[in-house]
Amino acid sequence: MNENVNKSALFNGSCFALITTAFTFSIRAGILPQLGETFGLSAEQLGFINSMWFLGFPISMIIGGLVYHTFGPKNIMLVAFVCHTIGILTTIFAGGYTTLLISTLFIGIGNGCTEAACNPMIADMYSGVTMQKMLARFHMWFPGGILIGSLISLAMTKMNLGWQAQMWVTLIPTIIYAVLFFGKTFPKSHIAEANSLANNFKAMLRPVFIFLFFAMALTAISEFGPNQWVSISLKASGAEPLLILALTFGIAAIGRFFAGPVVARLGQTGVLLGGAIFAAIGIYLFSTVTGSVTYLAAVIYALGICYFWPVMIGSVAHRVPKSSALGMSIVGGVGMFSTAIFQPIIGSWIDSARAKGTAAGLTGDALDLATGQDALMKMIAFPAILIVAFAIFFFWQKNTKRITESEMTMAAH
Repeated sequence: MNENVNKSALFNGSCFALITTAFTFSIRAGILPQLGETFGLSAEQLGFINSMWFLGFPISMIIGGLVYHTFGPKNIMLVAFVCHTIGILTTIFAGGYTTLLISTLFIGIGNGCTEAACNPMIADMYSGVTMQKMLARFHMWFPGGILIGSLISLAMTKMNLGWQAQMWVTLIPTIIYAVLFFGKTFPKSHIAEANSLANNFKAMLRPVFIFLFFAMALTAISEFGPNQWVSISLKASGAEPLLILALTFGIAAIGRFFAGPVVARLGQTGVLLGGAIFAAIGIYLFSTVTGSVTYLAAVIYALGICYFWPVMIGSVAHRVPKSSALGMSIVGGVGMFSTAIFQPIIGSWIDSARAKGTAAGLTGDALDLATGQDALMKMIAFPAILIVAFAIFFFWQKNTKRITESEMTMAAH
């Protein structure tokens, strides 16, 4: 009975930990304009703050994955809780730019620890079909949490509740997962027979892995670039930016739930190529349309990006199996790391576009609209490059057998 109680508490705790990750993404996206106004920050500086979220994530995710069997999930989640708490509180009581950089780095580290601990822990608690089902339910809470967080941020902003109050909300799921984990017996890790690290690294020298490594850098920024800047880039589009964020990740949550049958039907390469095309069309529409049509753009964009992350990780597992868990961790890490690098670059695009619009005599909403559309037009480059790359990949891997639905379910989690 105690084992079942532990399983339930540990699984629910894992979900709330992932909701914390999602809240720190969506609510932070919602308060970016307020942070800029409060501390007099440029968009480029806001980009560097954003980048800390994406920098801390891969560092702790890769390290956590490497030490999971020795350090243990309980200790990794303790580190996650400490980092989440420090990061959220130092954001709330931030005195300026430097504090915000440090606080966001702590939050990113906490998020990466969550990913490193909870995936293998859930796999250790369940087996077979049940494990696949529980992992699917766990991963629903990233886009699902972003949907909830976006709506909370929107409601609190409309009620003129400040950014500090919104950050306090992110502490709620943090405390809940700590309470659920406290005093529980964590499962013993099942160390599967695996290749040596030397063999893992040797496999990572294969052309397919190298291709996926670099492609992941672009798929990640195609997903997280426009979304993290939605409050600024779509500020004057005539649509509510946080509703756009909520709609995007609501569709992504549903899409990822059905990833298995979709990939079984179209194949990994077909899904990736189709995703790049839809993402490019969606970002192009964001950069040209206004009003209610912007919501249609969000639907198209969401269909483009929703499969990128799980299918890229699944492609590593399926096409470079000897890279093992280390290969998947490194590809996931490079996705977050590349997003960290591109955040200040996108911020500088916004600053440049605003300066250009101001020089042209634009003010108010007209200036905001021109600024957002100019920056979004530049972001089309990410999925545009991917269209070419994934077209090559499609024909390159044409004779490789398609991954089955059950294999996809395992690989995506």
